[in-house]
Amino acid sequence: MKRVGKVAALAGLVALLATGCSGDEVLRFGWPVGVTEQADKMRWLWTWSVIAALVVGVIVWGLIFWASAFHRKKKNADPTELPRQFQYNVPLELFCVVVPLVMVCVLFFFTATTENQVLAKKPNPDVTINVTAFQWNWEFDYPNEPKDATGQMIRTVGNSGEIPLLVLPTGKTIQYNLRSTDVIHSFWVPEFHFKRDVFPYPERNNQDSSFQNTIDKEGSFVGRCAELCGTYHSMMNFEVRALPDNLYKQYIQLRTQVNPATGLPNTAAEALAAMNCGQLCTPHAVTTQPFNTDRTARTASG
Repeated sequence: MKRVGKVAALAGLVALLATGCSGDEVLRFGWPVGVTEQADKMRWLWTWSVIAALVVGVIVWGLIFWASAFHRKKKNADPTELPRQFQYNVPLELFCVVVPLVMVCVLFFFTATTENQVLAKKPNPDVTINVTAFQWNWEFDYPNEPKDATGQMIRTVGNSGEIPLLVLPTGKTIQYNLRSTDVIHSFWVPEFHFKRDVFPYPERNNQDSSFQNTIDKEGSFVGRCAELCGTYHSMMNFEVRALPDNLYKQYIQLRTQVNPATGLPNTAAEALAAMNCGQLCTPHAVTTQPFNTDRTARTASG
């Protein structure tokens, strides 16, 4: 048994080293890397759930091995002799009922607690974004930011050549208010580890049409519509650009100013280009070409 244990430990060590995974990657147990505080909470629930499942699995595997190794039929055993019976062992039966029940209750408690933390909303978020989905495009409005040079709300809408850019700050509480003008869509950024359907009729919506999160990593993250919504559903993408708070404030300020070349307020791409802050401020998102989604044929309000 001692030799078997050493061989098993060595095999486990070799398997771990052969994967080339870091300690953090091992503890993720396949859970993808998130970019929000809420995603981290879900990750820890997953990690501890898997560890608990592995502990239970090791105990069960050990009992199976013990039963098969030490309670197998002996060579000289009397064939008429029955093994020891446990069907009337009350303590064992209570153990087999109470322990699984306690495990389920503990798992439910931590699941419900994590869900409440992920769905929690502060009364006064730092940034509010109105997200409008329509076939087959997105509109992002900033209702609580200063108005642009024409007195209108800062707004970003995609077109057939460029998907819309949703620029957000890191380290701030952001609220997303979702609505649709036609059919059911779904707002999904894989790195958020969160998805919520966008309904056209608020009075018929059986779920909360808003949620909050806090982005804790800078970068660019592709967003998608995750609800089949028509011909160009697969092209209905957008990009989240997470900037440090100081760059986000600079971006908002530039959006309120007029571009001398066009005589119109700066677009999202023009504002990012004017910031000149490297890869993080690349002005253009991923293009939809060669697909022509005819996005200009409809507007978010029509």
